[in-house]
This record gives sequence, structure tokens and C-alpha cells, in this order.
Amino acid sequence: MAYIAGIDGKDKACVFCSKQKEKNDRENLVLYRGEKCLVIMNLFPYNNGHLMVVPRAHAADIDALDKNTSAELWDLVCLSRRALVGAFHPDGFNIGMNLGRTAGAGIDTHLHVHLVPRWNGDTNFMPVLGDTKVVSQALLDTYDALLPAFRSTAGTSSAGSTGAPAESSR
Repeated sequence: MAYIAGIDGKDKACVFCSKQKEKNDRENLVLYRGEKCLVIMNLFPYNNGHLMVVPRAHAADIDALDKNTSAELWDLVCLSRRALVGAFHPDGFNIGMNLGRTAGAGIDTHLHVHLVPRWNGDTNFMPVLGDTKVVSQALLDTYDALLPAFRSTAGTSSAGSTGAPAESSR
């Protein structure tokens, strides 16, 4: 219901722009802050560990990003996948973008890349019969499991990112 109540158009501020300006990373589910992009958990996840890589620049289309931002965006997609593998050992991933409201973007004014870890048998009867998805771990528990994985993965990464894992404010 929080998602449905939040999309009525009352709040015109971009949630991604707002979250990157705030300092409480754990509360805002920010796992990693790069120079040009950040990694944030999806507040309404499709599966446990559903992450988004978000450019700091407010842009709705990939053609609006400069080359450095585009490169860091992809570097952080790769870093995020490695961190998810290290923390949760998924069997596969859905990785992609929905550009524009018609394509399914819930936030269509600020592009972002989704990473959804998948496990064999992770679908069940709930989406079919109950029109809902069961996520078996609380968001902050998932955050607390992923933050150390980002710290260790970022420390051994060959990716060109110059950022750092978020600071936990526990």
C-alpha cells in the first residue's frame, strides 16, 4: 500500500536526487557511493537483494549521460552483481532498465539499472493467486548482509570506480 499511496503525484521531488543528498545511508538503503553513481536497494523489491544503480545526474535517458557516468554506471552494475553473489549466492540475475512510463518505469524521470537476483524455484503460487510477491527477508536485514559484501568486493574490485561503500549508521 505504501507504493500505491506514494505514486499519486503529490511528491514531485525526485527520490533518487533526494536520497543521494541525505547522509543516513542505512535508512535510505544506499549501499555504495561512487563519484558519478550510487547503488541503492529497491524499497519495493521484486526479490531479496533487488538493487538499483543510479546516476547522480538527474537524467531520464541514457543518451544524456556523459562517458564517465556511463562507464561508472556499468562498473557499479558489475560490482553490485559480485557483491550479491558474495552475500546471497543467487543462481542468476535479471539486469536491466525500464526507460519511460510506458516501458514500466516506476520512476521515469531519473534512469536507473535494476539488478534482481534469482534462485531456482524462487517463484511460487503467491504472484498467481494472491497478486503479490513474498520477500522473505526484511529490507534492513538485507542491507546489513549486503554492506559487508560491498566493502569486501569494492576493496578487491578491478572496476574503475573511485567510490566507497556507504557508511552504516547503525
